[in-house]
Amino acid sequence: MKTLWHNGTLYTMDREGETVEALLTEDGKIVDVGLYEELKGQADEAIDLKGAVLYPGFIDNHMHMIGHGQKLLSLDLSKAKSSKEMMDMLVNAYPGLSEDEWFIGEGWNENNFLDQKIFTRHELDKITNSPMVLKRACRHAAIANTRALELAGITKDTPDPGDGVIVRDENGEPTGYLKEGPMDRLLQLIPEPTEAMLTEALEKSVDDLLSLGLTGAVTDDLGYYGDYDNPLQAFKNVIGEGKKKFRAHLLRRSTVFTKLMDEKATYDEPWIDPGEMKFFIDGALGARTALLSEPYTDAPETSGNAVVTDEEIDALVAIARKHGEAVAIHLIGDLAVEKALDAIEKHPVPEGKRDRLIHVNVLHDDLVERMKKLPVVLDIQPAFVPSDFPWVMDRLGESRLDWAYAWKRLLDEGFICGAGSDAPIEEVDPLLGIYAAVTRRKPGETHEGYLPKEKLSRFEAVGLFTTGSAATINKADSRGKLKVGFDADFTVLDKDLFQVEEEEILAADVIMTIVAGDVMYQL
Repeated sequence: MKTLWHNGTLYTMDREGETVEALLTEDGKIVDVGLYEELKGQADEAIDLKGAVLYPGFIDNHMHMIGHGQKLLSLDLSKAKSSKEMMDMLVNAYPGLSEDEWFIGEGWNENNFLDQKIFTRHELDKITNSPMVLKRACRHAAIANTRALELAGITKDTPDPGDGVIVRDENGEPTGYLKEGPMDRLLQLIPEPTEAMLTEALEKSVDDLLSLGLTGAVTDDLGYYGDYDNPLQAFKNVIGEGKKKFRAHLLRRSTVFTKLMDEKATYDEPWIDPGEMKFFIDGALGARTALLSEPYTDAPETSGNAVVTDEEIDALVAIARKHGEAVAIHLIGDLAVEKALDAIEKHPVPEGKRDRLIHVNVLHDDLVERMKKLPVVLDIQPAFVPSDFPWVMDRLGESRLDWAYAWKRLLDEGFICGAGSDAPIEEVDPLLGIYAAVTRRKPGETHEGYLPKEKLSRFEAVGLFTTGSAATINKADSRGKLKVGFDADFTVLDKDLFQVEEEEILAADVIMTIVAGDVMYQL
């Protein structure tokens, strides 16, 4: 059945400002574009947009879909604006929790607190006798109470690890603040969620993403919940023909990648497709675990942490190449980028594929020149700018800001860039990402933006969530534009993002989200 979409502003995203009057869809594809009068005779049904604005479907280029759903279902500390508010949330969170159940919180960020307080295990001990872990917003650090530390075997006598930090007080006692490896090992003690629990979280997540105008996402979930079977099955339970239509490009964590390949795991294209092999080299700037080539300006005793050795990086890339696959590497600090480039230059990516460099927050000229010679795509997070600034300027110092969060320069250098939220690290709403890319400031602020030379045009910003994200998953010829033969994935808003005032971008409402020609959300 052919459907005609008309009576709105339809942006093709093929060229800046280009619109079409109407488009015709059939079997999940765009089959014609042009004038309403020329197309209406071919249609079996017509959808009147009533003056709304239709864009190619928005795609989040880097997030954790199951993690986002878990955050929606659990104690969300990201809204706490003071340490007192966070403590009040904790005290009232789980009054009936038994002592053998874990008390889990998500998303706190001391940079949102005037006193920048990080709670100690002793303060958390007053809240519950259950083991408690509270994950920092970046998910590269957490605080735990004494019971949780005991279960993890972390004491004063525990040696300092090579892949992270056990923060200690002046007497050498652990404070409860763990970064990178020690945190990961503690989190492994939490009972693995069942397939049913993961399915519930993913269903919650997909409903939310569709309501925000997202038609697809590059998502990192396989490898976080024990074996790959349960999360992969959760995706198959929720997404697909006859279920919720949504496009999920699944990164495959290095911890389960070889097993996925050896067992010839199946997916469900075009809804669920296998992505690159994912691994981390460093942490985050907020926790000072991003790996820098020079010490942190505000903490000269550290340059961050590598969570894998150079030999392990080389071996991981080699494993991906053995299976004919590209890699997706978490890189925030410039030294982490350098280590990644060393490995992927040594082990070239298979013909027709591109390696995925995730975040690339801190760069310098030499690294950019090396990157330009390689088939890579970049996952960038515009929302990191209002979230991380101005405190990140203290972390990096003036000399490292030239290539910090440099979205405009990276686009001008010709890199294929797609935008994501990194949810649940940041809010998943793509309008927040578009606004951040255009203004480089927090909503409501009136200054010219943080590092304003890196502001993007409206077309560039929307392009990060459409044409750019489609290109990073090798769908530049079938997704991200309104063209004949492309997927009929659309995001319909009540406002024209290219015409409204900057602050009005955030006030836009999603009228409809369409995936493969079917309305999956309607206001």
